[in-house]
Parts: sequence; structure tokens; C-alpha cells
Amino acid sequence: MNSRLLTAVDAEAYRNLRLEGLQNNPEAFGSSFEEEKDYPIEQIANRFESQGSYTIGVFDHKELVGVATLVQESKLKLKHKANIFAVYVSPKKRGLGIGKRLMVEAINKARELKEVEQLTLTVVSTNASAKGLYSSLGFEVFGTEKRALKIGQQYFDEDYMVLFL
Repeated sequence: MNSRLLTAVDAEAYRNLRLEGLQNNPEAFGSSFEEEKDYPIEQIANRFESQGSYTIGVFDHKELVGVATLVQESKLKLKHKANIFAVYVSPKKRGLGIGKRLMVEAINKARELKEVEQLTLTVVSTNASAKGLYSSLGFEVFGTEKRALKIGQQYFDEDYMVLFL
């Protein structure tokens, strides 16, 4: 398996994996399958070319099997922070260390950005495996948002985590 930053040519593969994630683990994303299924591929491609946003992908041969996005804040008073979003590994490839690889690469990319001093992310409070991974990499919970997500009639709490670089 290899990993790299995604570019515009990866937009279709990313979209397919993202839609898989939105269907398999809807509680892990703020967006929904219904909102993104018809999202224009050009907008996804443009996102990969935007300043301050980096999406890392892990490929098994030529198949995209895992992603994580790092976004640095753009406002002057917030540039010392970056956020990790949309971490997802296809179920058929879980347990192989891909999530850890994505997170380590995102952390390393953040360290390359001279201004970034801290990383934040949110994770569903009941997602023990993701929270365990993030904690093992030095992230600490600094707050919980009750009822952060609502899917149908079910609510999900989210933990806010931070890593000081």
C-alpha cells in the first residue's frame, strides 16, 4: 500500500469512498449521503487544489481505501490551528494500520506547516476504536458536545480532541 496527497485526478475515487463512508458510518460525518450523492465532481477536484487543505489517501494497488483531510485555519488569529476531518478507512481494509498511517501523515503534514501549533478533531463519543487511535497519538479530549448529530430520531455525542504540536 502507498499513500500520497490527493489531486484533482483522484476526485472520482474520493467521491466513491466518501459515499461508501456516508452509507456505512453515517454517525462519523456531519454531512449525509443524501446531501453528497449528487455533489459535482468538479467541486471535489477543486477542493484538492485549494490552499490550506490537504487530503491524504492510502491506496491498495490503485484502489483508494482510506482518507483523511487536514485543513489549516486561514484567519490571522487562528492560523496556529488546523483541523482533521473526514477520516475514513473502507471496512474491508480495517485492522491493517491504515487509520494510524493516515493520522501520522496528517500530523506530519501539520508539522510541516510552520504556523500550525495544534490540531483538533471531533469523534463520536462511542467510537472507542477511533478514540483509542487518536489518544495513542497524543490527542486529548477537551470537551463533549451532547447531541451533536441527529440521524433520524437518534442523537450522537461528539468528543472534541486536541494535539499540541
